[in-house]
Amino acid sequence: MKHYFLSILALSLPLFNGFSQEIKTNTQPQISVMGEGKVMTVPDRAHLQLGVQKTGKEAGEAKKACDEVIAKTIDALKKMGIPTTDFKTTQLFLNRSYDYDKKKYNFSASQNLQVTLKDLSKYNELNDKITDLGLNNVGGVQFTSSKQDELEKQARQKAILDAKQKAIDYVTPINQKIGKAILISDNSVSNPYENTPMVGMAMKMMSTDDAPQDTLAQGEITIKAQVSVTFVLE
Repeated sequence: MKHYFLSILALSLPLFNGFSQEIKTNTQPQISVMGEGKVMTVPDRAHLQLGVQKTGKEAGEAKKACDEVIAKTIDALKKMGIPTTDFKTTQLFLNRSYDYDKKKYNFSASQNLQVTLKDLSKYNELNDKITDLGLNNVGGVQFTSSKQDELEKQARQKAILDAKQKAIDYVTPINQKIGKAILISDNSVSNPYENTPMVGMAMKMMSTDDAPQDTLAQGEITIKAQVSVTFVLE
């Protein structure tokens, strides 16, 4: 029986050896790199967070005061010609808290509206209305572009070319060339914009100067794409 087992093992060794050689032969040298593409553009849209917070002795009192401000704000947005599809409620909050010093409950209500301005010429007009409307909880402003899809496409193309050039830079000094790409992975984040929210509207609330001010400074925004690519080396 022992002799029979040794015979099978002896016959199998060439097979395993051949399999090992085949794996070694088919293994190709590779290089993996990351590429990044960026496209700069002047934004033509602004997304704003407008909100109000009110307190009262009763929940209904706080909510009513909050509702009145929001109703005035919605009416003002309509009069400015902003379509109802371009603003929506994003938060509605009602809270009860206990004041241990005065030994009584207090109530607070808040509501936020997200407004999309597709006509940036209306920005300063809306900014000037903030305090008059009673809004006291204004967040940052994010600028975007209506051409996002096309700009993202350009950024992706730049990213893949950047990855290719990096691979060439790495292998050229060792007298090798890159072949075809065998793996491409998109590493871009869900939000392609690389810009800092502006604070012009929030600053307006703290200003004591009632004179009209130009608070729009949208500058440029950057749309970014990232990709990982593996190339075969020749």
